[in-house]
Amino acid sequence: MDAQEIKALKALMEYEASRTTPPASFPALPDLPGGRYTDPEFMALERAHIWRKSWLLAAHIDELPEPGCFLLWEQADQPVVIVHSETGQINAFYNTCSHRGAPVVTEPSGKKLRLTCRYHGWTYNHDGELLSVRDPEDFKDLDFSCRSLSSVRCEQFGNLIFVNFDPDAPTLLDWLGPIADEWAEFRFDQCRLAARHQFTLNCNWKIAMEANTEVYHVKSIHPSTVAPILDDRRNVNTLYPNGHHRMVAPRPTGTVSTLEQQRSDLPEIASVGEIARTCTQSYGLFPNWVSPLSAFAIPPLLFWPKGIDQCVLETWTFAPDWGEQPAPDLWTEDQGARLAQVLREDTEFGAWIQKSVNSYGFKGVPLSYQEARIYYWHQSADALIGQDNIPKSLQVPPVITDAWIYPNDPRRAEL
Repeated sequence: MDAQEIKALKALMEYEASRTTPPASFPALPDLPGGRYTDPEFMALERAHIWRKSWLLAAHIDELPEPGCFLLWEQADQPVVIVHSETGQINAFYNTCSHRGAPVVTEPSGKKLRLTCRYHGWTYNHDGELLSVRDPEDFKDLDFSCRSLSSVRCEQFGNLIFVNFDPDAPTLLDWLGPIADEWAEFRFDQCRLAARHQFTLNCNWKIAMEANTEVYHVKSIHPSTVAPILDDRRNVNTLYPNGHHRMVAPRPTGTVSTLEQQRSDLPEIASVGEIARTCTQSYGLFPNWVSPLSAFAIPPLLFWPKGIDQCVLETWTFAPDWGEQPAPDLWTEDQGARLAQVLREDTEFGAWIQKSVNSYGFKGVPLSYQEARIYYWHQSADALIGQDNIPKSLQVPPVITDAWIYPNDPRRAEL
């Protein structure tokens, strides 16, 4: 982040602290329909469009360090095997043999010279090509060239591996847009995988995710954990193309980040700039990634649906090489035995929220200017699903216009 952008962000922080109303040109936000958290029809639309058309974080290169290493990935309700090929390429395929649909991998991870279906022995290389079949004399004119494993789009951002089920989706870099440039200082190409865990939560996945995309709740839910190290009145929200968003809130003078409090022995990412060192800087990547970024760690939280009123929270920590020290883990205690306190504060309340949204009294969600990132996520979701595919009672009007999408920002003209 260059000096001009840092100066602009600091000015916006003071603008936010001094305002007494939302910016004059910011639109009034209609209520979000309550059914978006409880209606199976909307969940089916999410599965058919959002999870099928978005780039999803699936793995880190440390989980596939050598040719032949593979990883079974099923978080998006599709059976996918990710494999490191002999050429160094990371490939992804549906874990579906082209003979009778049996899986070619049944272990969660490992290393194999070939991918071989246990059902009838059909064998594939790491590029998905069919190499051999059992009893070939019993097949007439079997064309191996059209019997390869069905591929899934797979691209990397640094050491992170993403998949996308839509052959017509933009490239990963186009999907990230300007965020890819902003993330250059964090050296995703050098980060190691320090921790990865998952937990089942008793609420809709959006309820859990949205608790991490606004600071309006911080004083109530995190009075002793987050509130002392985050100046919520100086929080600056930025909306990006494709549904992504960012918050930047300064830390009060003399306070340090949560990870700095926990681990004074951690190495730093030397290239990280002033904002990440003095502020809480958190990004939301559409559809399900939320992550603060600092000079010490890149710790994404991923939220996956497990039913209309249940979800999986996946916690990751990426960090510079920690040498002989214990690997850092920002989000859990006792090596994944339980969530860290700050996440327990968020997630334990989610189950109570789910009970409330299932009540006859829940009609919709009136959002404040501080919660604009939540509305923008829903507006972006409808754009990807297609308004014509959504029942009118569940639609979100697209009231946030391009005037508020990066690099545009009417607040800068008001400074």
